Amino acid sequence: MICRALRRAIIEQALEPGTKLPEDSLGERFGVSRTIARHALGQLASEGLVELRRNRIAVVVTPSWQDARDIFDIRMELERLIVRKLAGKLKPAQIARLKAHVAAEQEAHDGPNAVSIRLATEFHILLASMTSSPVLVRYVSEIAYRCCLTLSLFSRPHSSECGINEHIAIIEALQDGDTDQAMALMHSHLGEVANRALVEPGPARGRDLVDVLAPYAEETR
Repeated sequence: MICRALRRAIIEQALEPGTKLPEDSLGERFGVSRTIARHALGQLASEGLVELRRNRIAVVVTPSWQDARDIFDIRMELERLIVRKLAGKLKPAQIARLKAHVAAEQEAHDGPNAVSIRLATEFHILLASMTSSPVLVRYVSEIAYRCCLTLSLFSRPHSSECGINEHIAIIEALQDGDTDQAMALMHSHLGEVANRALVEPGPARGRDLVDVLAPYAEETR
């Protein structure tokens, strides 16, 4: 539950790159021991979201601009593979689930920017889960989450409307079984996401860690 809460806080940009994550503060916020908090940080470090430094200091990863560019390039190729595997093979229930997710994205369109980014990210992870390949789910999840770090560090406002329209087009190509179109749309979509994201660093907010995590800790209860 702590991993899920911290992951979501990072994805929603409540925790910025470079934010320190002291074990004692996390334990206090979530009502657990420092040992459990340490295990959660270790899991997030294995996902590339947290960096473990000397003296048990953990911080949210800060990707360099070049790292961010490379991550998007890898993601584009990986997700082309995902849609190639899914085109023409999705069941009606899976198509319905994808469309329901896009409907949730549309509902959140006028809400907080961070929620739109999270839902857009979860759309891609949902696609990966439909391959029934644990390896693809793992790698797509990790790289999609790391792209969220990029969005919080090198970004201009997220264009949720563009993302939603692109997701709809991808679903239609998958439903039609048009593999080439699905791959082209995914490549174009992620290319546009990268172009919208890799602009310039945003200003740091400097909020208190315990206050930032309060709503996420409440959700775990």
